[in-house]
Amino acid sequence: MAAITAVSDLKPFKTMWKIRVKIISLWKQYSAAGGLTIEMVLIDSNDVKINTSVKKDLAHQFDSFLTQGSSKILLNFSLNPSYGSYRTTIHPYIIGFLWITRVKSCDDLPEALTGYEPVNYMDILDGTLSTDYLVDVIGQIVELTPIEVVSANGKETHKLTVELRNEKDERLSMVLWGNFATDVSDAIQGRGDNAIICVLRFQKSMLSERGLQTRSSKDPFHGIL
Repeated sequence: MAAITAVSDLKPFKTMWKIRVKIISLWKQYSAAGGLTIEMVLIDSNDVKINTSVKKDLAHQFDSFLTQGSSKILLNFSLNPSYGSYRTTIHPYIIGFLWITRVKSCDDLPEALTGYEPVNYMDILDGTLSTDYLVDVIGQIVELTPIEVVSANGKETHKLTVELRNEKDERLSMVLWGNFATDVSDAIQGRGDNAIICVLRFQKSMLSERGLQTRSSKDPFHGIL
């Protein structure tokens, strides 16, 4: 029986790997070039994360075996360099499923193993963090603009700008889009006297005329408390 390898030790010189991981995020996305794919962020018991992609030719084969929050043993997969400006982890490689990949059930990894790592506001605002990596953010909503309907990529969508405050009273401007913008707007309208705390996963930091802002990604990684 092959030994379990730590995610941090994965390298692209072979495919006969075996890892035990928890699926902390899973979403499906469609592109004209790649078709429908399954994208995941996995974490192992050492709290190390790695992005994973199941391409269109294999998505149907593995769909029923993969659920967010479940723990799995994965065997026999490829590793390719991770690149681009929307990377979900700092791991240098991304797992790719193959025809020989196997997914097995296993004992659950701890529930507290979420991989959530909220960033320091000042690391965003002073440009310390690379904008190629998506970040986790938490803060209290203290200001917002009226929700707008704008044109983006040839389609109309909702846009909401909010300002978050952390425990040090530092402020971070954020632009939220689509259904997430309307969900946040509705939550704020119905809050009464209660504070609204936003907990967001995998958000995009970007430069704008108002400075560095965090813009909500198109994938459903965010929540509102």
